[in-house]
Amino acid sequence: MAETQINHAPKLIRGLHNIRDIHHGSVVTLGSFDGVHLGHQRVIKQLKDKAAEYSVPSVAVIFEPQPMEFLSPQAAPARIMRFREKVRALLDAGIDRVCCLEFNNKLSSLSAQEFCEKILVHGLGARFVVIGDDFRFGQDRQGDFEFLQAQGTKWGFGVADTNTLEQNGERISSTRIRHLLAEADFDEARHLLGKPFTMSGRVGYGNQLGRKLGLPTANLAIRRYKTPVRGVFAVHVTLPSGEVLPAVANVGVRPTVDGIAKPILEAHVLNFAGDLYGQMLTVEFCKKLRDESKFESITALQQQILKDIEQAKDYFKENSLF
Repeated sequence: MAETQINHAPKLIRGLHNIRDIHHGSVVTLGSFDGVHLGHQRVIKQLKDKAAEYSVPSVAVIFEPQPMEFLSPQAAPARIMRFREKVRALLDAGIDRVCCLEFNNKLSSLSAQEFCEKILVHGLGARFVVIGDDFRFGQDRQGDFEFLQAQGTKWGFGVADTNTLEQNGERISSTRIRHLLAEADFDEARHLLGKPFTMSGRVGYGNQLGRKLGLPTANLAIRRYKTPVRGVFAVHVTLPSGEVLPAVANVGVRPTVDGIAKPILEAHVLNFAGDLYGQMLTVEFCKKLRDESKFESITALQQQILKDIEQAKDYFKENSLF
């Protein structure tokens, strides 16, 4: 299937091979857009303005996996957003189309010249390109703003960059937001993201330990190589119905059969007895309660979970959220 609808929004193009003639003629931006934060939103506004000026669709080109996740997985930064969340956020911000390119050996070996011609010129028929001031592309990151300007002169498309957006004298960036999340500063992260930090995922079957302890949890595969938060948190869980419920969540890693650590989120929804299996939940992080710990016994674990629940209830009551 060449294109996929997300929430009845404009279209997602999966892969260079799915770019069709109808996609030719557009205003384009490129990047990782992890978090779709206020800095990214400035780029998006500029893109939308140019698209209106040229009367063509706006297109955001993103990469999956993100380049560092392919080139150096161990050194890759934690993701603020999983792929699904990112696409939805870009479309919600007003982007007409999202073009997701698989980042692999073939794509990473393209020179900046080949990348420009294959994707921007012959693929999307770019009329104008807007990039962040730190974006690089092509083999060994050869392509930069000046290179793109020269290509624009050659092929007849305009180019503009977007100056860094700052708040309180500091640059708004995905790196800064990851640091805030690691420090559990969810208020400041929300200011830079322009929205609360959330994770979403579909509830699957875990090892049923929580149920055996009388404290059932919803287990969410959060589909990230790394998670920007670790530990135990007071959270809000939004159900598909829109109902928002208080909960306690643990975010950590669980080894897979091949020995690779796999991030997982387990949420115990307070005062809830329904069946959540198969449902897509959104988890908003409110307050960190503690770091992850290992326990000597199941009993010790159960006692700590009960303490976590009481601490979370106190937080929600103090903030009139429970």
